[in-house]
Amino acid sequence: MEEKKIRVLVAKPGLDGHDRGAKVIARALRDAGMEVIYTGLRQTPEQIVIAALQEDVDAVGLSILSGAHMHLFPRIMNLLQENKMNDVLVFAGGIIPDRDVSKLKEIGISEIFPPGSSLQGIVNFVQSHVR
Repeated sequence: MEEKKIRVLVAKPGLDGHDRGAKVIARALRDAGMEVIYTGLRQTPEQIVIAALQEDVDAVGLSILSGAHMHLFPRIMNLLQENKMNDVLVFAGGIIPDRDVSKLKEIGISEIFPPGSSLQGIVNFVQSHVR
């Protein structure tokens, strides 16, 4: 019997216009055998959570460079909770100051991957943390 593939939604919340990093992560996850859904640029928290719900994902990867993470990420986490998606692994990457990392982890973001993080490290993290 074939093992169920991990399903990951990769999303770019907010007005951020650069998605190279998100596409690199999406490809690394796909190359590791996961099913990856990429939402594209300029997604609202509502669009991201609706897509995660519709696609029945195991994990959501958020990529942000705009500095709006302390506004957008809590909204995404609240919407996931409202939709009873507490079992979905949420991880993030991009330009996130060290001072914000602990606050984001407190609201349920499992890990923050800064620029230069190892792709294999991100793959391993998702594989080992998806329930």
